[in-house]
This record gives sequence, structure tokens and C-alpha cells, in this order.
Amino acid sequence: MVDAATRKSLSSIPLLTTKAGPRDKELWPTRVKEEYKALIEYVQKNKDNDNDWFRLESNSDGTRWFGKCWYIHELIKYEFDIEFDIPVTYPTTSPEIAIPELDGKTAKMYRGGKICTSDHFKPLWARNVVKFGIAHAMALGLGPWLAVEIPDLVSKGLVTEKAR
Repeated sequence: MVDAATRKSLSSIPLLTTKAGPRDKELWPTRVKEEYKALIEYVQKNKDNDNDWFRLESNSDGTRWFGKCWYIHELIKYEFDIEFDIPVTYPTTSPEIAIPELDGKTAKMYRGGKICTSDHFKPLWARNVVKFGIAHAMALGLGPWLAVEIPDLVSKGLVTEKAR
């Protein structure tokens, strides 16, 4: 189900070990530290491989995340704001990543600009609860979604290059 390129990408993301969500006041800070460590390693590997494509940061308690992602199509960079909240049932439930400015432009999106990951990513997340985290959601959820949807939206004229 997962191709060799995806396996290679996944191997660069550390697996997480702390089963804690935002409601778990004692273990949640430990989980957030693991999340940041995994994200930092993933972003660094992406930079090393000339594949840098997102930036993320969180609020002080690690329950709300926001940043930017970008996709280069035909030598044009398309950049978008991203945001998501950590579900109270995390890590059992994956985060729903949103790109608000694309809301309503594609059928593969829910209200509020949340990207659709139900068919491919959510079953994989369910099999890897605790081990997968935000970096995995970016690599296996947002990354493939951008690769499929952005070229299609560009070809339909629904996404255009932003003036600099």
C-alpha cells in the first residue's frame, strides 16, 4: 500500500512513544516535545534533500498549530497558510489540517478548508496510533494532497501565483 519513496520519507521521521493528548495534563508536555523533535528532524531531512515545503509552530500549550506550506508547480511557487487543532482524542484521532484560502475550490476538502485524508491517510494513522504524530500527518496527509490537488487547481485557474 505504501510505495518505496513514501517508505524512505517515513524512515526519516522518528516514531513517537508517549500516548497522551491535550487532556492528559501530566504527559501532554512530553508528547509535545516528541512532536517538535520529530518535526525538526523531518524538516532538516527535507532541507538536506532540497525538499523544504512547510513551516509549523504551535501555541504555548501545543494544541493549536499554524504555519505555511508551499508547492512548486511548473517552476512557480504556490504558498498557503495552514492551521489545525489537536483533537481532544489525539493521538487516537489524527489532526485535520486546513488550508482556509482553498475552502470550496476542490471536492477533496471539507468545510473550513480541511483537506480530505479519509481514504488513504486515516487507515494508516489508525494502524500506527501513538507512533505517528504531526510530522507524519504532514508527510502522509498534506504532502500527497498538495501534490495531487495543486496542479489540478492551477490547471482549472482556481489557484494563481501571488504577486510579490
